[in-house]
Amino acid sequence: MNRKTGPLFNAYCDSMAGSLSSIVEVLKKPEFKDAFESFYILPSVFNSDLDRGFSLISYDLNEELAAAEDIEELKKLQIRLMMDFVLNHISVLSPQFQDILKNGDDSVYRDFFIDWNKFWDGCGEMTAEGYIQPDAKYLDKMFFRKPGLPILMVRFPDGREVPYWNTFYQEVNYPALNAYELVRDLHLQYCVASDIAKRFEEAGRDPEKLDLGRWETYRNDVMDYIRARRTYLGQMDLNIKSDLVWDYYRSTLAKLASYGTSIVRLDAFAYAPKEPGERNFLNDPGTWDLLEKVNAIAQEYGLTVLPEIHASYEEKIYETLADKGYMVYDFFLPGLLIDAFVRKSGIYLKQWIDEIIEKKIQTVNMLGCHDGIPLLDLKGLLPEESIQELIHTTVERGGYVKDLHGAKNVYYQVNATYYSALGESDARMLAARALQMFMPGKPQVWYLDLFAGKNDYEGMRRAGAGGHKEINRTNLTREQIEEALQKDVVQKQLELLRFRSTCPVFTEDADISCQLQDSCITITWKNDAGTAKLTVDLAKDCYTIDTCIPA
Repeated sequence: MNRKTGPLFNAYCDSMAGSLSSIVEVLKKPEFKDAFESFYILPSVFNSDLDRGFSLISYDLNEELAAAEDIEELKKLQIRLMMDFVLNHISVLSPQFQDILKNGDDSVYRDFFIDWNKFWDGCGEMTAEGYIQPDAKYLDKMFFRKPGLPILMVRFPDGREVPYWNTFYQEVNYPALNAYELVRDLHLQYCVASDIAKRFEEAGRDPEKLDLGRWETYRNDVMDYIRARRTYLGQMDLNIKSDLVWDYYRSTLAKLASYGTSIVRLDAFAYAPKEPGERNFLNDPGTWDLLEKVNAIAQEYGLTVLPEIHASYEEKIYETLADKGYMVYDFFLPGLLIDAFVRKSGIYLKQWIDEIIEKKIQTVNMLGCHDGIPLLDLKGLLPEESIQELIHTTVERGGYVKDLHGAKNVYYQVNATYYSALGESDARMLAARALQMFMPGKPQVWYLDLFAGKNDYEGMRRAGAGGHKEINRTNLTREQIEEALQKDVVQKQLELLRFRSTCPVFTEDADISCQLQDSCITITWKNDAGTAKLTVDLAKDCYTIDTCIPA
């Protein structure tokens, strides 16, 4: 097997029959022999609460879905691991944040997270709500993932409301009031307590909607009581200026290494460096200083880091990463392939392949993944009208466009299974997979693509508002897996994966070239072991592979 360029399997640990052990059993099947060199297990394998694993409580294994024995079985299959390290944030339920909620200013972790008011001290005006509103000149460069300021107001034990930086998800909940507890804690009469508890439930447990009626005289005590009992969910930004955060980073990387991880995907790391007056995403030089420091620690544990950044092609962030010696996530390939099939020409695909070869960019590429098919990344690589055509085609085939902040003019990604995005054509799916196998770099394979999964509208419906990503996250049953393994489109994908894994031509030092003639694109790999050539006719959705491997 080609260790560094071999295919990388990608799934949640419950994506196939409900647990990591079930995935291991599938990977042991003869159909999967020599198909995958490594396995990128998404972070639901860890102790987490939200965002399907990306809100980490700790990096202990999720006892419901995974066990140490599963990791050992993967090692026996000689499958290396890739795991996530989320640098920017951890869960409200983490021991560190819970210690703040318990101890307030006396918590050893008081500055482990970013106190919004300390960060912006002297850079804005204090509001009546208790947080600083930064001056406009500071906000001009800011990039927010949701409407409004990225703040979670946290109640300290002394009753103060303290704002903490919260880039991503947050949720504040108020538990039901209990009449017995109101009598005990507020010394109300039982009839009063019962009525107030009932009124709070009728208000949807929203303190702002609570009508106390004739008990208005108790409002201050009742509201203070309600707010003191509120609970939180969310992902709290880490203060990378804290030595404790760097102790946490080191211990996390050590833990990942202890699982046998070889590649660490750095999720959301570009949001972590923050300075007043600078961008809060990809600021320079803060982003690169952070990356260098994290990489130095990772190398101590024998880990290779894979930074995950979504940025437009025209910003050239991918090139900066490559110049600094890092692997680059090829978020361009999924859209370029769909574009190539739509226009029946690989003109832009070839330009990208030539650039990878010329600049010796080390990539990890993909078709589908746990997120959507990237759109933002394509700006500057594909003409704007081609991006709009890509969006139109994918939506027409049942996909959903994800926009930043809900703004229809700031597209980010389109959510669909890759098979559905290709029009649910077996021939096109196989041609796309063949092209991926011949792309420079390391191919990452989303489990649902492998099984030719279709858009899951029922999964979206169950997920409710904001559940668009579930269209491409179907949890397969054992029966569905067995049924899929009988399909020609699945068997032939596995053949392509085995070919990529075992053919001696696919090495890091191979010479790669790309030619384009009419609707046909040809990619050739050549080294001392021989030659492998792929030709794909983008008009006919078919391909041929020719090899010359001297005995």
